[in-house]
Amino acid sequence: MAQSLQKLFTFDEFLKFLATQPESIRYELHDGEIVKMPQPLGIHEQIIMFLSRILLLKIVELELLYDISSKNVLVKPENKQSGYYPDILLLNQQNLKNEPLWEQASTVSQPDSIPLVIEVVSTNWRDDYHKKLADYEEMGIPEYWIVDYVALGSKELIGDPKQPTITIYCLSDEGEYRGKQFRGDDCIESPTFPDLNLTAEQIFSAKY
Repeated sequence: MAQSLQKLFTFDEFLKFLATQPESIRYELHDGEIVKMPQPLGIHEQIIMFLSRILLLKIVELELLYDISSKNVLVKPENKQSGYYPDILLLNQQNLKNEPLWEQASTVSQPDSIPLVIEVVSTNWRDDYHKKLADYEEMGIPEYWIVDYVALGSKELIGDPKQPTITIYCLSDEGEYRGKQFRGDDCIESPTFPDLNLTAEQIFSAKY
């Protein structure tokens, strides 16, 4: 499980804390708590690399003004002492100039900068399914994927019997997320990349 430090921190204090830590150790800020993130497993990183490569190829093919960051850019929910490092973060280059913390802290907070966020589930799965889901929805991020490749989520979230599941949440006109789940040979449906031609199982195995 993710481990937290006891003192509550502001976001600015969190940035100062990060500057004193080795890059090999990842921390996030969850409502003022600095949380040490679990060390990812090999397949977790393979899935991130696989998806990053697939999406980058699509960006080039479609000539989109997007870039991909893997755990290097902070997402800060507005008016909260929180900061997250998504496993995969799609960035809209054109809006970065409007981000007040971009130049000095590699931080984005505006939905126009963030077309898509992907979290690959590990032992801190509750954060992905609850805390981050709620914050990304409140921020107005249009699309959010939860890639639960070992079915760690509860039966209420991913069904019974539990099986590897990708849940894609899309923001409705009412500003609320609507989720759809994909398993096995199901073809992924992404509003950001409508012709992705990729199955859930290909993502879980990180193979074409």
